Amino acid sequence: MAFDTGSRLTSLGDERPAAVVVAVQLPSVSDEELASSLEELERLAKTLGLEPVGRVTQRRKGLATGIVLGEGKLVELATWTGGTGKVEAYVKPGGKQKKDETDEDEDDDDDEDGDTATSSEPTSDAPEPDDAVAAEKPAEAPKAKVVLVDHDLTPTQQRNLEKATGVEVLDRTSVILEIFHRHAKTREARMQVEIAKLRYLAPRLREGAGGGDRVRGGIGGKGAGETSLELDRRRIRDRIAELKHELSQIEGGAKTRRTRRSELPTVALVGYTNAGKSSLMRALTSSDVYIADKLFATLDTTVRRLQPPTEPPILVTDTVGFIKKLPHDLVASFRSTLDEAGSADLLLHVVDAADAAMADQLAVTREVLREIDADDVPGWLLLNKIDRVDEVGRTNLRARYPNAIQLSAKDRADVGRLRELLIEHFVGKLEEAELSVPYALQKIAHLIHERTTVLVEEHGDEGTRFVVRAPARVLEDLRAQLGVTA
Repeated sequence: MAFDTGSRLTSLGDERPAAVVVAVQLPSVSDEELASSLEELERLAKTLGLEPVGRVTQRRKGLATGIVLGEGKLVELATWTGGTGKVEAYVKPGGKQKKDETDEDEDDDDDEDGDTATSSEPTSDAPEPDDAVAAEKPAEAPKAKVVLVDHDLTPTQQRNLEKATGVEVLDRTSVILEIFHRHAKTREARMQVEIAKLRYLAPRLREGAGGGDRVRGGIGGKGAGETSLELDRRRIRDRIAELKHELSQIEGGAKTRRTRRSELPTVALVGYTNAGKSSLMRALTSSDVYIADKLFATLDTTVRRLQPPTEPPILVTDTVGFIKKLPHDLVASFRSTLDEAGSADLLLHVVDAADAAMADQLAVTREVLREIDADDVPGWLLLNKIDRVDEVGRTNLRARYPNAIQLSAKDRADVGRLRELLIEHFVGKLEEAELSVPYALQKIAHLIHERTTVLVEEHGDEGTRFVVRAPARVLEDLRAQLGVTA
């Protein structure tokens, strides 16, 4: 059985469906952290092809059991979508409806502030004097066709919000999974995403209107058999096992390739999504890796040689970007891809220096590296997009991160300096030297351009004079070739 692990978004007729963003500000979350998280979720929404048109936020001690928001705020959310703002009682197929009973599962009984989905007491639902709430929906604002919640929802919470709003509800995890699903290009990435989505889907399966009808079981039809829900869950488990088996075979090939490259120095670019890793990869390797100003533009690991080539070659690896609250199932599924970082000789932590949340993003990167056991690999901090930071900001960054390298992936001089630092780190200290190459030995002139940085090139009557910068052993090898052939 093939499961549709995609969202219903593709069935919405609009080119960019309107979406409203929802969040509960918990006591441990500051106003700045809330704003940063909502802005990031809106960027995720735009990457997914949605158009955020509004926000609904509320301060609470915890997410309300069953409905996330307080009852009054749920009604306000419904004004954005055209829903009723109410959750009709759930009746289990074959059961009887109980008055004032909402759709709640046993695992949703506990809530930090003691509210339930049916509570009629306006406790935490009533706005506090400094409550960070959104204004009611403007009359000119379009109806939202999707609700995005900046939290991980239980299956019950997701179903109840869909009943109250009348539209599709996506939590943060499902948004990230959908983006990964759309951006996965290789067979390996597609399988990794499918595993994560099936794990997300399994607890959200529910018996249909047919109830718990059982499929005929056993040989000759004997035995109790399975309900359709049990059958679907078993099929999901079987599909995950099948994908894991296929993935293990692919991972075996990737491990073999990493082993073959293990003798060569390897640099891995790691960091928050959209920090500029792929742009830096393209600048360092003169390759045509895909770059775009969107989140998770790169999901597949790319390995290229540092250009111009060095002796020995230095390999540069671009990895999948990280993000706050990255779903654990995705980290587990992409572990083979992230292993490239763990097996590297040097990590370049790429951070968007112009982003106000860069400190949090750096912390997220370090947390994921710890999760994949790559936190002990030596690393350099690169403050990228420094061209977007004014001089005062750069001075503050130098004071806060004195050992960091400030650069812009779009500045050739900055990339050139980084390249020289990498060569010096792996190959040896760079030296300046003068080399004279007779016209009869122009093949050596070609090697000079390939293996060194040419500072001066002058053509005379008998040959070409070069002033170059290169590691000592490269210069020795070039001098030996000139001496032998002279």
